[in-house]
Amino acid sequence: MITVLIVDDQELVRLGLRTLIENEDGMSCAGEAADGLAALAAARRERPDVILMDIRMPGIDGLAATRRITGDPDLAETKVIVLTTFERDEYVFDALRHGASGFLLKDTKPAELLRAIRAVVEGGALMSPSVTRKVIREFVSKSPRPTRPHPNLPALTEREREIVVLAAEGLSNDEIADRLVISPATARTHVSRAMIKLGARDRAQLVVFAYQSGLAD
Repeated sequence: MITVLIVDDQELVRLGLRTLIENEDGMSCAGEAADGLAALAAARRERPDVILMDIRMPGIDGLAATRRITGDPDLAETKVIVLTTFERDEYVFDALRHGASGFLLKDTKPAELLRAIRAVVEGGALMSPSVTRKVIREFVSKSPRPTRPHPNLPALTEREREIVVLAAEGLSNDEIADRLVISPATARTHVSRAMIKLGARDRAQLVVFAYQSGLAD
């Protein structure tokens, strides 16, 4: 059973998400929170598999809450999906950088949201064909943040660097395997090793590191 914590300051939004999740086989709602502090407390209490996190909330916003949750060793297995009204939200990049597994627009179709929840639980991230990759590119290329190569970048093999670049393009493991003419299992192994070497929480953060380090543009 996948447990989902819903965090949004709008009661109507929470109600809609709760109804959707509780009517889906294999999912249950672990609770609700209307602000970042309540989200942090609920996450520590319920240890949900996934948190649907609104960004703009009173008090501690979703960005600060995401940073605290993903930085808590006791919540290492909890995945955060950021929900936003705006496709180009200045906070989305920072949320991904601080460990969110991806983000979705609030007008995402219900079936797509449910697929996203299952994807992050299975270790994936909301890369392609979602707008996550576009937002990362947008804020890395147009923000004043300078390129900062990851300190562990030299630890990657040439093949691992190549795989990281392809992951940043939004390719799945199967697509990477096809591109490089290797098995999907080998592609998964290279991705996993790159994540371990760079200390990436998940695939989304691996892609962020790729853009920050100048491996992708």
